Amino acid sequence: MEHITLLLAIVVVTALVFDFTNGFHDTANAMATTISTGALKPKTAVAMSAVLNLVGAFLSVEVAKTISGGIVNENGLRTEVIFAALVGAILWNLLTWLVGLPSSSSHALFGGLIGAAVMSAGWSSINGGTVVTKVLLPAVAAPLVAGVAALLATRLTYRINRNITDEAQLKSTAKGYRAGQIASAGLVSLAHGTNDAQKTMGIITLALVTGGVLAPGSNPPVWVIASAGLAIAMGTYLGGWRIIRTMGSGLTELKPPQGFAAQTSAATVILASSHLGFSLSTTQSCSGAVMGAGLGRKGGVVRWSTATRMFVAWGLTLPAAGLVGAGAEFLTKQGPWGVAVVAVLLVAGSGAIWLLSRRKPVDHTNVTAAGTEAEPAGVVTTAIAAVSPPPIGMGVPELKATIPAPATETPADPPRPATV
Repeated sequence: MEHITLLLAIVVVTALVFDFTNGFHDTANAMATTISTGALKPKTAVAMSAVLNLVGAFLSVEVAKTISGGIVNENGLRTEVIFAALVGAILWNLLTWLVGLPSSSSHALFGGLIGAAVMSAGWSSINGGTVVTKVLLPAVAAPLVAGVAALLATRLTYRINRNITDEAQLKSTAKGYRAGQIASAGLVSLAHGTNDAQKTMGIITLALVTGGVLAPGSNPPVWVIASAGLAIAMGTYLGGWRIIRTMGSGLTELKPPQGFAAQTSAATVILASSHLGFSLSTTQSCSGAVMGAGLGRKGGVVRWSTATRMFVAWGLTLPAAGLVGAGAEFLTKQGPWGVAVVAVLLVAGSGAIWLLSRRKPVDHTNVTAAGTEAEPAGVVTTAIAAVSPPPIGMGVPELKATIPAPATETPADPPRPATV
């Protein structure tokens, strides 16, 4: 019993560490565009996001119930499986943060949980129907829906304001959109706390069920909700500056109207999914919305090389975290010494990644610096720019070319001879 109590404590602490990494890994979801367009200063933005993440954690428990009693079968599940799953999720979060890719913390968690459960009890321990309907299908649909919504919203915004050319009106309109961006960023932060903090609540609740502390099907206790909310808020305040740089300017260049459209679209998708219990990736939703907003402005382009790397990371997240989770579970099955080895490997791996990150540190002082070198125009970019030139107005300056006129000055007339 003492061993189980100690193991449960280790799992709870590890789950909160994952929640912390989820916070700084996903800060970019809410605040990248707000920071890149200058609507808020970096430290102010992450502080606001942290507070709203904490508030959002108390709004719903539907996603937590999906994780704690939906993806894997609780009966016969060992507490060590939860620990192994968290190890896979944490290491993948840190690795993708190191390279500045906005991958899905949610899918890292699901992948680690599935891999560890399969290693422990076989494929029969996985509820395939729940994985497909509440994880895989939302993973495909969410970025597409958010991207299309942001694209349409951006085009509508520019169409409504296409006749604004007066400089004073342009400045006033841009200021209004920056205010709207701040409000929509707050909505995304609230939605992120509602959706992502619940995933840690679900994992801790699942661990408490496997340890016999809670009955199967129980809701998360209040202390679990509060601790998960605080952990994700602290991680958010720390700021995942590398990923903020990628999403703020690495994918596309955004103007305030685009940022407002992207964040509003993403928040709507996330809040709707949380209400329905769909545990989608807030990262994928926000990334899809940013790309949609980038393409929604005439002349706007998406840096497809960065987007391609991001897509690859999305595809690798579930299997990669699953393999690490399965390997960790193989070690924990060997007994207490196996659990200790996994804990040491987790600490060592996390420390190594942190040391690598210090070679080229990114923080609030340089997050808005150029994060990616200029990308040569590809076929898609060239075609879009040719068909849809940048609009005039809405903060986009009109392009003018001045061709100097050739010298037309005629030489002075020669002096005429004096007439006598």
